[in-house]
Amino acid sequence: MLNVTLLTYTPQPEKTVAAAAKLCYSSSTIDNIMDGLTPEKSASFVEMLSEIGHESPIEHAYFTFGVEGVSRTLLAQVTRHRMASFSVQSQRYVVADQFEYIIPPEIESDAVAKDIYLKAMEDGQKTYDRLADILKEKHKKQMIADGMDEKSASRAAEKKAIEDARFVLPNACATKMVITMNARSLLNFFRLRCCNRAQWEIHEMADRMLALCLRVAPNLFKNAGPSCAVGACSEGKMNCGKIVQVRDKYSNMKIGK
Repeated sequence: MLNVTLLTYTPQPEKTVAAAAKLCYSSSTIDNIMDGLTPEKSASFVEMLSEIGHESPIEHAYFTFGVEGVSRTLLAQVTRHRMASFSVQSQRYVVADQFEYIIPPEIESDAVAKDIYLKAMEDGQKTYDRLADILKEKHKKQMIADGMDEKSASRAAEKKAIEDARFVLPNACATKMVITMNARSLLNFFRLRCCNRAQWEIHEMADRMLALCLRVAPNLFKNAGPSCAVGACSEGKMNCGKIVQVRDKYSNMKIGK
């Protein structure tokens, strides 16, 4: 099951962004740059940056999320956002013993499709286990022959075996990751991934990340969401046709409904 947690973030993110903006537009020194930046003044600076499209000061606020219960399919998509940092649970070092997997809602809702899907997952586990056993035994014998003691050889052989056995694991495999993005990158991420045309799994993750950001930096993310939430749809003829519903959804999210 998808779980998204805001692990840490820049203390006083809106004040930090406001301080960077203040330096750009005033004669302030570093010593007094934070002076007078009340929540109201910080919000004013953040709003000004949004209005004039000056986004670089927003990069000074960082947000780190813990994410679990997502598929390797999602991993392939989220890592396309290059202005971010990722730490992902490794299939090379972590044995996939009874691996967890994500079931797409459309498959979950169809009994026949779900039976086929579950069978594929079971077969994948059996194949992985069999390959890992064969390769472990092979590597262990070679390592002992090369002079390694049996206990050390067994441990090292397992790690070497699963390095290759993992190739048969499906994209459905569940994984965990830590993601860090600055606020500017997050705004771009939300524009793309909160869109109805985004793949369902990363769309749900993006919505949860945005909800968490709004709790700690509501002014910074006041206009966050898909492009159509505050302006024109960027999808053109490929739009979802539900702009009114989308605007209502993100408007309600921002007022806490």
